[in-house]
Amino acid sequence: MARVKARSRSKLETFIDVLEVIKGGISKPTRIMSQARLSWQPLTRILSSMVNQGFVREIDVSGTGRKRDKRTTKLYEITMKGEEVVKHFRGAGSQT
Repeated sequence: MARVKARSRSKLETFIDVLEVIKGGISKPTRIMSQARLSWQPLTRILSSMVNQGFVREIDVSGTGRKRDKRTTKLYEITMKGEEVVKHFRGAGSQT
């Protein structure tokens, strides 16, 4: 039986997928990675870019009482700017 090759996502689609995962309430990097179907290195590049552009806020939990998992030192949350990006691109996709 022949296997059907899945279409690869564009960088923009991947970027929006990561934003949507974070918007959905997932904040730990490894959870974001699995939900967005990415490997670690591309995810870290994307998250770094998103933080630099102001789409995502990085929260350092290494010295706070909020930390539950000793392995997780950073959490991510979407900003209003990031939510506007998701709204714009997903809204544009549904109009075609």
